[in-house]
Amino acid sequence: MGAGGRMSVPTSSKKSETDGLKRVPCETPPFTLGELKKAIPPHCFKRSIPRSFSYLIWDIIIASCFYYVATNYFSLLPQPLSYLAWPLYWVCQGCVLTGVWVIAHECGHHAFSDYQWLDDTVGLIFHSFLLVPYFSWKYSHRRHHSNTGSLERDEVFVPKQKSAIKWYGKYLNNPLGRTVMLIVQFTLGWPLYLAFNVSGRPYDGFACHFHPNAPIYNDRERLQIYISDAGILAVCYGLYRYAAAQGMASMLCVYGVPLLIVNGFLVLITYLQHTHPSLPHYDSSEWDWFRGALATVDRDYGILNKVFHNITDTHVAHHLFSTMPHYHAMEATKAIKPILGDYYQFDGTPVFKAMWREAKECIYVEPDREGDKKGVFWYNNKL
Repeated sequence: MGAGGRMSVPTSSKKSETDGLKRVPCETPPFTLGELKKAIPPHCFKRSIPRSFSYLIWDIIIASCFYYVATNYFSLLPQPLSYLAWPLYWVCQGCVLTGVWVIAHECGHHAFSDYQWLDDTVGLIFHSFLLVPYFSWKYSHRRHHSNTGSLERDEVFVPKQKSAIKWYGKYLNNPLGRTVMLIVQFTLGWPLYLAFNVSGRPYDGFACHFHPNAPIYNDRERLQIYISDAGILAVCYGLYRYAAAQGMASMLCVYGVPLLIVNGFLVLITYLQHTHPSLPHYDSSEWDWFRGALATVDRDYGILNKVFHNITDTHVAHHLFSTMPHYHAMEATKAIKPILGDYYQFDGTPVFKAMWREAKECIYVEPDREGDKKGVFWYNNKL
């Protein structure tokens, strides 16, 4: 990455697991958003078309190379090696396409260029390629950013209170139950959210990202939902033609399985960014945008931080300044950390260990019992 992109979170910020589980402050911060912005070098807010395209083109080149090698050389391998080559392709291609997904997500935040039409064009093309309804998700995701940490208005991974846990919840609160739930969450969670709003904010009516009249959207946004659907249908038709020419098995191998991995990473990343024992949630009596935006956590995915364009380890800065390009986010994070102090949460716990811990510890939220803030809620797991 460039100047900002090469910078890493200092080792000293990687807290021990015990420190990482310590509750972050839930009071109104002693600093303002303006003070945080002032601490960030001004160039971090500048979007560059050549630089933004350079990351996208690089991802496309790598993905195309993987595709070329898989379709031209895997069939020449001896039988045992092909069983190893295809899983390796699926994982590598899934990781690279997750990076493409992140860039399309930046377009939805107007962080790709200074031109909204260009951002929407690039975002529509590449989100559609990954079967994401671009405008539909752009609008619901923006509302997530506007309502992060709110128990009533946040859009996704809204935690339940104990009274809302289903009767069978206690029977799933064991290693086998958690394993099944995680498998379902990371394989079907994304399409179920898009199609049926599973794990999303409750709405009156059928909340579907493909339905222009869904209650998620207002009247000014409905036409663009049709455009999103047209993009998805165009890609589905292309996949149908590819399967007709090359076979369904080929289509699933070169595209279908990598897409499952992209979807799994998307859910995993989002889940771990907003689910952590140390993070508060707020009801309407306590919530405000600033504290809600701070109620997220940066994670360490190792080398995948770079592959995923640092959406994993700069998510706090992303929620505070969502129009900032990803290639400046590391520099911005380093600049604001001294001001954030205890309000900044970084957890360096290995990802799969953290995933299991959060699934075990973060079952529901309940009001704060240690202080007098009745509108502040923390995770618990005692059923």
